[in-house]
Amino acid sequence: MPQNSRTGRKAGAPRGSATQPSARGGADLSSLFGVAAQALAANQGALNQADAQNGNHGDNMVQMFNMLTQVMGEQKGASPTQQLNNASQYLSQHATSGSSKVYAQGLAQAAQQFQGQKSINPDNAMMLVQSLLGGGQLAPQQQMGGGADLLGSLLGAVTQSQQPQQQQDNGIDAGDLLSAGMAFMNAKNQGQDNLQAGLSALMAAGPLGQSSHRHQSGQVVGNALMQAISAMAKK
Repeated sequence: MPQNSRTGRKAGAPRGSATQPSARGGADLSSLFGVAAQALAANQGALNQADAQNGNHGDNMVQMFNMLTQVMGEQKGASPTQQLNNASQYLSQHATSGSSKVYAQGLAQAAQQFQGQKSINPDNAMMLVQSLLGGGQLAPQQQMGGGADLLGSLLGAVTQSQQPQQQQDNGIDAGDLLSAGMAFMNAKNQGQDNLQAGLSALMAAGPLGQSSHRHQSGQVVGNALMQAISAMAKK
């Protein structure tokens, strides 16, 4: 099991891009979680400060995602459902923080979502973000019986930010996200951009949205994964 990461050391985290291919094609889950672990390590001190109760949320998050990166790296070649299920069970058994319980539930939900899928690819990777940030809860568009494709719109937000203006026709639109609920509008009113507001909307109905420091770390995780998925979609 990776050591406590108060120093920001990313034990078990792979170097390089999250778009490395897996044995079955598509993206490697361990690389995706490694990117999130690196982003959390870069924000570790700020996340510790945001945790007014214990002052160690950043440490716990880095340790957790290093652990997940390592566990998934040991299962390369297994199906996404198998990897996500095993990671959820491992996290439940070996991590003790409140956040670990939330992410264990999110991983279990993701495992269900990926049943029958042979790999993580740009067409299905958004389900991973949905499940993790929702903490195992239904995504906003599922809760509302259809509505806008929030996850696709979020990917559009990342792609939009990386393309010239004339190539942004398919980017995020505020109307696409209004159906996610008041969380999006509230976040926009607080000055967040479309991507961060959309991530806030995903977390609003779940346990990550009920705690300021978990919401903050969820933004870091979601943003890192979204950037990695966007890079994967451009390949």
